[in-house]
Amino acid sequence: MIKEAVLYDPIGGNRVKCNVCAHRCTIPDGKAGVCRTRKNNGGKLYTLIYNTVSSEAVDPVEKKPLYHFLPGTLSYSLGTVGCNFRCLHCQNWNISQVTIDKAYTMEITPEEAVRRAVAAGCRSIAWTYNEPAIWHEYTYDSAVLAKKSGLKTVYVTNGYITPEALRRIAPYLDAFRVDIKSFSDDFYKKVCGARLAPVLESTKLAKELGVHIETITLLIPEMNDSPEEITQLVGWVRDKLGENTPMHFTRFHPMYKMSDLYATPLDTLEMAYDIAKKEGMRFVYLGNVGGHEYENTYCPRCNALLIDRAGFSVGKVRIEDGKCPECGEDIPVVG
Repeated sequence: MIKEAVLYDPIGGNRVKCNVCAHRCTIPDGKAGVCRTRKNNGGKLYTLIYNTVSSEAVDPVEKKPLYHFLPGTLSYSLGTVGCNFRCLHCQNWNISQVTIDKAYTMEITPEEAVRRAVAAGCRSIAWTYNEPAIWHEYTYDSAVLAKKSGLKTVYVTNGYITPEALRRIAPYLDAFRVDIKSFSDDFYKKVCGARLAPVLESTKLAKELGVHIETITLLIPEMNDSPEEITQLVGWVRDKLGENTPMHFTRFHPMYKMSDLYATPLDTLEMAYDIAKKEGMRFVYLGNVGGHEYENTYCPRCNALLIDRAGFSVGKVRIEDGKCPECGEDIPVVG
């Protein structure tokens, strides 16, 4: 469904400037922006993907991954097509790097999405699989309805959202699971077709707006896995987001245009974990390493096992009134 977009400015000559993501594309008449989903038609900007769904699933919220947000619950998850990044290692390239006419899609209205989420017994609705910021009109309308129905809401995002778009949706957004793909602007330019600074700015703003934050970094061998870069990233998260922010370091597997690389060695992931803990982060996790002890949540004071995980499965959640039952330490988990 085509719908007039929000957050754009006419700039003369039938051109428009889109203000939903940090590219802030200047779009001539008849053309689309970087995301391929927002098109100028006669001096007005339209979203081509309102109601357009490429992917629908009922997922464990741990799959996002979110470990301190409604643990052990289900999240109704939707994706569309397109992206404002061009990541060479994208695992969902078949929906993110195609135009709407090249992907199988279906129409699900915001009302129907919320109805399906509630019917499936989900505690939250998540916009994921591709970048939700480019789907702003749909996710905003859906989030407003979701909150009225008692659902919590999740953006699984690359963080390339403008302050205007984030401030608009923030009153209806509960969790911001953000990829910080590297702490190098050069990496962002070469691998993603983007820049680092807007990601950091939006993540910090989301924190200021009271949205739950968890970060994730896919460690790619010899590209963003040096101890120096990991230390810089951890220091920024600690200083700007706080020591209680859950950090996820996940294993890279050869994918898309990086199929010639090798999977991340386990000792690289464990090194990142050790650095983050040494630098003062209290909740650090490893991903894509099923069965590893660092998938679990431990009390940062007494080391008691609080949430036992195996992949996306969760055992008993041993947190009582937001505290460790063994020593009484505060454990910041959205329940």
